[in-house]
Amino acid sequence: MVLPIVAFGDPVLRKKGKEIHKEYPKLDELIENMFDTMYGARGIGLAAPQIGVPIRLFLVDATPFEDDEDLTEEERALCASFKKVFINAKILSEEGDEWVFNEGCLSIPNVNEDVFRKPKITLQYMDENFEEHTEVFDGIVARIIQHEYDHIEGILFTDKLSPLKKRLIKGKLANISKGKTDVAYRMRFPQAKKKR
Repeated sequence: MVLPIVAFGDPVLRKKGKEIHKEYPKLDELIENMFDTMYGARGIGLAAPQIGVPIRLFLVDATPFEDDEDLTEEERALCASFKKVFINAKILSEEGDEWVFNEGCLSIPNVNEDVFRKPKITLQYMDENFEEHTEVFDGIVARIIQHEYDHIEGILFTDKLSPLKKRLIKGKLANISKGKTDVAYRMRFPQAKKKR
């Protein structure tokens, strides 16, 4: 089932997600609905806070990057089969020289900005079967994970912009929270006069 995505300005996007346990009610259904919602919005990642659920759960499907000619052959090959669920994730380390990439977010439609992030992370997480993993990710996959991880920490990619960039997009962000934006998927706008 496709769920509405929460727009910029909703307090749930600023909450630090709570850890969940194996008995979390209807978890399989929630994960399935999140994948449906992400694909319906043509996204590559989605965190539970973006559908209004403040828990430490996000998912990533990097397969759209398998044809991206800006990536190395190795990165494209990794993206071709990279689809994962991350529960109670913790970034243990971030390494390397920061690199820039143009990011967007389903909760902040029609805003894309250059964001600097470290290229390599070590992540501890549980999969959908609650099996624990500690893995190293790098390149574009690490970036997608970092972006989604920020969501479960109550952080948005716009927080990482320079003060000047933040001032330049302030009006756009205010309009998004009011529902004054063109978007091709269902959203819930915190300050809209009438819910769409």
